[in-house]
Amino acid sequence: MKHLLNLLAAVALLVWGTHLVRTGVLHVFGANLRKILVQSMRSRFTAALSGVGVTALVQSSTATSLMTSSFVGQGLVTLPAALAVMRGADVGTALMAVLFSTDLSWLSPLFIFVGVVLFISRPDSPAGRIGRVLIGLGLMLLALQLVVQATGPLFSSPPVLALLASLGSDILLEITIGAALALAAYSSLAVVLLVAAMASSSVVPLDVALGLVLGANLGSGLLAVLTTAKSSVAVRQVTIGNLFFKLLGVALLAPFTGLWLREARPYVSDATQLVVLFHLAFNLIISIGFIGLTNFVAKLVTRLLPVPVESAATRRQQHLDPSALSTPSLAISNAAREALHQADIVETMLIGMLGVIRHNDLRLAAELRKLDDTVDQLYSSIKYYLTKISREALGEEESRRWTDIISFTINMEQIGDIIERVIIDIEDKKIKRQRNFSDAGMAEIVELHERLVANLRLGMSVFLNGNVRDAQKLLEEKARFRDLERAYATTHLGRLSDQTASSIETSSLHIDLISDLKRINSHICSIAYPILDSAGALSHTRMRESRIATLNRE
Repeated sequence: MKHLLNLLAAVALLVWGTHLVRTGVLHVFGANLRKILVQSMRSRFTAALSGVGVTALVQSSTATSLMTSSFVGQGLVTLPAALAVMRGADVGTALMAVLFSTDLSWLSPLFIFVGVVLFISRPDSPAGRIGRVLIGLGLMLLALQLVVQATGPLFSSPPVLALLASLGSDILLEITIGAALALAAYSSLAVVLLVAAMASSSVVPLDVALGLVLGANLGSGLLAVLTTAKSSVAVRQVTIGNLFFKLLGVALLAPFTGLWLREARPYVSDATQLVVLFHLAFNLIISIGFIGLTNFVAKLVTRLLPVPVESAATRRQQHLDPSALSTPSLAISNAAREALHQADIVETMLIGMLGVIRHNDLRLAAELRKLDDTVDQLYSSIKYYLTKISREALGEEESRRWTDIISFTINMEQIGDIIERVIIDIEDKKIKRQRNFSDAGMAEIVELHERLVANLRLGMSVFLNGNVRDAQKLLEEKARFRDLERAYATTHLGRLSDQTASSIETSSLHIDLISDLKRINSHICSIAYPILDSAGALSHTRMRESRIATLNRE
């Protein structure tokens, strides 16, 4: 039992080290890696080369697959180009397996020591995140040593040897077990290294090890398909096309494992190198041999999984792509784009509200109330999406952007609620009772409404660009709007003193309405606080305290 626990712990350490390297590289170089992928799509061969490089850095063809899939889902790249990237990604992960199979054990303590020093001393800086990558590399090298040490005593027992011997008679069983291990470990690289270590210790026969390697390659394709199962059709087309290539490659090359052993063994005596070089040869053959089939496979996948055709009225790009969650910077950008869509709907509600007030339009009022449900749904979706992003993995700037998006969506949701309540009041107290505001009162409401629309558009620009000058201008509008609200409340009282009939009938509604408009403006102006706070431009203590109080209430 002790030896089994040691082996499981070593495997877990190998998987965890791979995870640290993948997430660390994505956090440090994520934006640049995405630019490299997008810019390399001019031809299938440059796309494949970019896939090799990016996957060599992130230590995972699955991570490259998810990034590439998200680009297809956003319409940035075509499906054939994305499939070409995946051909290179498989070669990249195979090259890393060859590198890690060499004797690099002396680097393990060095990487861990330097990585821990950097990560602890500067946790939120790029140096700290590079330290996280070094820790992951050191743990991977250490784990491989532990795997070799643990497999010897464990697999020397007769029952285990008999079980492993039974695998040699069924290549399909070996492939199935290899695929299952890759799914469980969330990394084909970790499984290939594990199998190579077991083969070097004579725990598994070489022919069985090659079958397990084929299964690990197939498992990485299945893993990407399962990860994107709830994504858009365009995203799933990439992972399914990639899985098709892997299935075809396994089916074609599985019968030739014996040939590899006969031809390669005289030149490669080390069992570990024999396994990882087979892994590399497999991926080179299917990548180079199948890269000309990317257009054909793309057409086939499009026929099997067509993108649903939506009407122009209902078509909208969905930005909350689950496959982007493995790349925090990309996921943050997706959430910001969805938040802007939420703000667009709020703007539609705000503009429509004046139409209800002016023209007593009950049909428009009902449509605007339904839009508030959409605003609420978007708020919940964005909030849930953001909570699935690991806060620990975010850099300082990304963490601040995370908070800004949450604050922005909260303000938009509350503005939508206020507009809905205003519309209900207009229906109950004005339209149903057939009352009208005075001409002067209506002119005041129009003036405040025009300022609100302008401020909302300015607030959306501040949220998108983070311009400090625009944020200061937005905050200045809060004071102007407050002064206008007070002035118009005073002039309304003057009309009551003059016994203006329409003003008397709508007095309560008028006062409540301009108060609600001021509250909407306050929520809009709140968008400026995080921008100014980050820039150190909130000079007044009252403003800082107001911002802290707002966050505490939320």
